[in-house]
Amino acid sequence: MKYYLLIILSFLLTNSVIHAQERKFTYIQFDIAISITGNPDREEPEAYAGEKKPFLIPNAIGSSLGYGVHYKQWLTLGIHSGLDWKWNDKLVAVPVYINFGLSPKIAEGTRITMQLGYGKGFAIGRGNLNGEYKKARLGLTADDTTLFIEVTDYGFPLHDYKTVGSLSFGVSLISF
Repeated sequence: MKYYLLIILSFLLTNSVIHAQERKFTYIQFDIAISITGNPDREEPEAYAGEKKPFLIPNAIGSSLGYGVHYKQWLTLGIHSGLDWKWNDKLVAVPVYINFGLSPKIAEGTRITMQLGYGKGFAIGRGNLNGEYKKARLGLTADDTTLFIEVTDYGFPLHDYKTVGSLSFGVSLISF
């Protein structure tokens, strides 16, 4: 009886694998984002003599690439990595993280995208500087392009900061 059960289970498993290969259930995602920060020279009169002083300035650029599985483009789970360059802090960091996303459809061809990431963040050229990487993203997806706002935290100290983080705006391309 055990052998019959094993044969039936093997047949069902093989059959489901063959049918799963007929439809694509993986995705590739590419992101590029620009981080902003408050202008530290905004209150200094000689820094912007006669000019309008910006309240926010860009301070970093980042990019990431990810690969994973999805369920009807509504639910995603993948492994992602990237490179972030924070020029004000003179920091180049590499996050490696698991990305979980929800993308419910709000109209035909339009989705609200929510993603959470958790993993490890490493600083390049700073010895053994690493920490617990966390990311939250909210965006609007039309076709396969997403415009998003993202908050990240690397979980390691740098200079006078307890932890390095950023607020970013960007665009994401995803191929299902």
